[in-house]
Amino acid sequence: MRILLDCLIFPGFLFSACIGLIAGWVDRKVTARLQWRVGPPWYQNFIDIIKLSGKEIIFPQGAKLTFLLSPYLGFLSVVLVATILGNSIINPQEGFIGDMVVVLYLLIIPVIAIIVGAFSSGNPLASMGASREMKLVLGYELPFILSIIVVIVKSKGAIQIGQILNHQLNSGSNLVSWSGALAFIVAIFCMHAKLGFVPFDMSEAEQEIMAGVLIEYSGPTLAIFKLTKAILLYVLPLLLITLFWAKELSILALIGKYIAILVIIILIKNTNPRLRIDQAIRFFWGPLTILAVIAVILATIGY
Repeated sequence: MRILLDCLIFPGFLFSACIGLIAGWVDRKVTARLQWRVGPPWYQNFIDIIKLSGKEIIFPQGAKLTFLLSPYLGFLSVVLVATILGNSIINPQEGFIGDMVVVLYLLIIPVIAIIVGAFSSGNPLASMGASREMKLVLGYELPFILSIIVVIVKSKGAIQIGQILNHQLNSGSNLVSWSGALAFIVAIFCMHAKLGFVPFDMSEAEQEIMAGVLIEYSGPTLAIFKLTKAILLYVLPLLLITLFWAKELSILALIGKYIAILVIIILIKNTNPRLRIDQAIRFFWGPLTILAVIAVILATIGY
C-alpha cells in the first residue's frame, strides 16, 4: 500500500508532475519576457493537460498498437524514477543495491517510447524525427554515462544512490572538485538533450517537420507525452543535484539548487539556435566526450 501511495502521490506521479508543470511555466514565462511578451498564467500547463485529456484520440491509418502503448511506457518509467529518487533523498538507507543503474536504464525508456511511437505511426515526418532522435541518443548517452562514472569513482565504487549521498555528506559535494565540476558541465548538456530543448530539439523541430515525432499524437496520448516531459524536467535536475551537489539537502537547499539548474536550462534554451543533427553528434562525441574522459582520468587520480 505504501509503495502504491509513493508512486501515485509523493514523491511519485502527483508531486513530480505538479513540480514539472510549474517549472515548465517558469520556462515559458521567462522566455516570453525575453521576447517582450506577457507569457501564460501559472496554471496554463495544467489546463493544457486537462483539455488534451478530454479530446479524441486520432489513430492514423496503418499505425500499429505500439503507437498507443508507447506514451504510457515512457510515462510509467519516469514516475518510477521520480519515486526512487525521492525516496532515496528522504531516507538514503531505504535504497536497494544498484538503484543508480536501474534509474539510468529507466531514463532511456521515454526516448525509446518516443522513437517506437513515431515509427509505428506510419508518418514520414514522424519517422524523420525518430531517426534524428535515435542519432541524438547515440550522441549524448556516451558522455552522460562517462559523467556518471566520475561520480561512481569519487564515491569509492558505490552504485547505490543512498551511498553516493552519504559519501557527499561526509566528504563534500562531488561538484567541489576538478573532475566533479567537469562531469557536471557534461551532464548539464546531456540533460538538456534528454529534455529535448533547444538547441537539441531537432526531433520535433516544428518549423521544419511540424513536431516530428509527435505529429500524429492527439488527445490523451499527447497529454501523456507532455506529462512525461514535465516530470523529466523535475527528475533530471534532481538527479544531478543528488549525484553532484548533495552536501546540503534541506528543503530550502534543494529548492535553491533546483532553481539554479532551471536557470541554466532556460539560459541555454534562449541563447542558442537549433543545431543540425550532425552538429549535435559532433558536439557530443567531440568536445563533450573529451571533457568527460578528462574528468574520469582526474577522478581516478584523486582530483
